[in-house]
Amino acid sequence: MKHNILFTLFFFIALFSRAADSLSEVKSKADSAYACADYITAVELYSQLAEQNTTSDVCYNLGCAYYRIDDIAHSILWFERALRLNPSDKDILFNLEMARTKTIDKIIPQHEFILFTYFRVMTNWFSLRTWTIMALFCFVLMLICLLLFQASGSVTMRKATLSSSIILLLVCVFSNVCAMRQESFKQTHVSGIVTMPAVTVKSTPTDNGNDLFILHEGSKVEVRDNSLKEWCEVSIADGKVGWIPKKAFDVI
Repeated sequence: MKHNILFTLFFFIALFSRAADSLSEVKSKADSAYACADYITAVELYSQLAEQNTTSDVCYNLGCAYYRIDDIAHSILWFERALRLNPSDKDILFNLEMARTKTIDKIIPQHEFILFTYFRVMTNWFSLRTWTIMALFCFVLMLICLLLFQASGSVTMRKATLSSSIILLLVCVFSNVCAMRQESFKQTHVSGIVTMPAVTVKSTPTDNGNDLFILHEGSKVEVRDNSLKEWCEVSIADGKVGWIPKKAFDVI
């Protein structure tokens, strides 16, 4: 029985090791193809990687490869996916904005209360993982300061440790709020990028619905109603709402 368990364990270790080596080999080939300006091959190889190991780096590289072959819609799509995984990465933000400048639709966002804007920007200073680690680290330091407060006989030391505890508690709470906001946004907000050259937004989920406006490839939409089989109600940043076929966009 023990031998069977050990054999199975070694089998899975060998299997995972081979899979990791395979992914590493594909990434090496993709990087080489990109360096040699063979961007079509790079897109194919990075796409293989994305199917098996979706990381922000892979999504970013795929976005860059699509940008090089002038497929702006898919470039934006993969930059957005990379940003969702790592919202604090400045390179992703820069390249995403570069790709957006090549889109046809110039959508002006609705006015947002300035405090909400600041808070949204602040939550993206770090990734979800970094916010979580920061909250845990501050919580541990706060406990240490409280222990020092209890053990210290010096008035000055007690004031310093108490003040530090309060500050660390506030940072811990803020970090938790930012982490929860990021996680909540990922779970509740479904966005997509229009990948068709152009799509007419309808007033109802039928081809006979009234034409409202036209969206071109690369435009970002927020999904409002995904309950129908072939149609989806979406909104765009300026507040306009309508229905488009699901085949017209890819979910971020």
